[in-house]
Amino acid sequence: MITVILVDEHHVVRAGIKRLIEEQNDILVIAETNQSDQLPALYEEYQPDVFIIDMNTAYGSTLNRVNELTMTYPSARVMIFSNLPESFFANEAIQSGAKAYIRKTSTTEELLLAIRSVAAGKTYLSVDIAEKLALKNVADEHEPSTILTPREFEIFRLLAEGMEVESIAKELKISLKTMANYQTQLKQKLNIATPIQLVRLALKHHVITLNE
Repeated sequence: MITVILVDEHHVVRAGIKRLIEEQNDILVIAETNQSDQLPALYEEYQPDVFIIDMNTAYGSTLNRVNELTMTYPSARVMIFSNLPESFFANEAIQSGAKAYIRKTSTTEELLLAIRSVAAGKTYLSVDIAEKLALKNVADEHEPSTILTPREFEIFRLLAEGMEVESIAKELKISLKTMANYQTQLKQKLNIATPIQLVRLALKHHVITLNE
């Protein structure tokens, strides 16, 4: 039996995943939480085969905790479940110690395949994500994910999605002055001057899509 712990801030999401998983005869959800800072304690108590962890806009702290967990407990296996752009974040997740990166738009079959693969100690990436990572590795020097720091890229994405400056500052727990500095850095590094240019660049490099 494959044992799983769910980590997602939204109860509805956890309930949905749990329902799908428990329709299987070989997978069991043994615990769940909405706090990623509980990972070490949960691992010590339950020794799960797989953690399924949500990664949202506060991805930096989540990946830090994943890294700390897998460094402290090398046998811990983590699967990231997220809607963040895989062309950048999948690579970050794997480098932080995760064994898999799955989009929340994935099929049930792919989710289950990823769980079973990770439980077996394998790294799992869908063909689509693997192809995007391969393309990223040969990206030119103007690729935003190549020339921006992780925090700059995060702000770039949120601005492109239409999030207000004040809301981004609040979400990331930074001052408006710091936020203004980041905006200046983005304009300089990306050679853009207007919000429209920023959105066009994000669309060009598939950081956002028109249906978002």
